[in-house]
Amino acid sequence: MTPSDKRLLRNLLLAVLIKLVVLGALWWLFIRDAGVSVDDNGVADRLIGTTSSQGAGK
Repeated sequence: MTPSDKRLLRNLLLAVLIKLVVLGALWWLFIRDAGVSVDDNGVADRLIGTTSSQGAGK
């Protein structure tokens, strides 16, 4: 490995580490406490593929 290769590797690793830290901080600040309520019947309808009667007469 040449010195320029080592420097490139160090810079790439540093960039990836900084990105991981920023993504972790964004998750911690904005997503960690977010809760999503799930409607069991709505999920079942979506998975089974039931269609609504709205627009059936067209």
